Amino acid sequence: MHLPLNALRAFEASARHLNLTRAAQELHVTQTAVSQHIRKLEDRLGKPLFRRLPRGLALTDEGQALLPVVTESFSNLARALEKLGDTRPREVLTVGAVGTFAVGWLLPRLRDFQQACPFVDLRLLTHNNRVDMAGEGLDYAIRFGDGAWHGTHAERIMDAPMSVMCTPALAHGLRSAADLARQPLLRSYRTDEWAAWFEAAGTPSPIVRGAVFDSSLTLAEAAAQGAGMALLPVKMFTRELQQGRLVQPFALELDRGAYWLTHLQSRSPSAAMQAFGQWLLAQAQAQATPLPPAPATMPMPVHFKRDEY
Repeated sequence: MHLPLNALRAFEASARHLNLTRAAQELHVTQTAVSQHIRKLEDRLGKPLFRRLPRGLALTDEGQALLPVVTESFSNLARALEKLGDTRPREVLTVGAVGTFAVGWLLPRLRDFQQACPFVDLRLLTHNNRVDMAGEGLDYAIRFGDGAWHGTHAERIMDAPMSVMCTPALAHGLRSAADLARQPLLRSYRTDEWAAWFEAAGTPSPIVRGAVFDSSLTLAEAAAQGAGMALLPVKMFTRELQQGRLVQPFALELDRGAYWLTHLQSRSPSAAMQAFGQWLLAQAQAQATPLPPAPATMPMPVHFKRDEY
């Protein structure tokens, strides 16, 4: 089937501007040519796409139905041509990331990275903040802490203050920090977190006997299933908050570190590393922007390694 691409382009430009003169100027053709393309398209479809007004155009119902399809098709074609025109060789980039950061922050933004840096073939490995960059062949490691790791260059991505999170049912009836003493307090491998939170709240810390988890992901899931109260980096669990699986019963947040983008000081950044680093830090600066919906399928080829215990 022959597609009248020139006519479709004339229709799309005219529908955007609702003015034949401005559409013609954009397409670098005469107004008469634009009008003829649209008329031929209408003749082919057997339906009018515009209503001609004294001071411009108005889309008919048929035109309104056709416009988003044409706009999306031209956008897809432009992206495909851009990728084909990118002569840079594909580069493999191996990034190790704390599992909590990977799932809670990075994965929802990978589609944007793929579109911004199509020449990068990302390999994503997850870890529990214990990483050997040289031994694992990592270009970058994303870690949580104070940014001081021997032999590495570290750039702060974002702060990650922690707060109490639990199910709405367990939050019911909580009035003060002292009320937490009646609840199971789930623990991470960082054993002093609850004591520090209670100190910041100005409340004596109870004896903490809850289960211990080596990952905030499993800790959060246990809390979401009603196993107890958890101290979690709130920014990494915004989806659980939006879904109502977890709530934050107290405004108090505990600053225990930040997420950092690190690489070996002996490693000269490649083009892929520079592209990923610039993109990641720019995304972090736009942290206030709401997260995009979770994709139904993995948005790009990513290779995972299970958390090591």
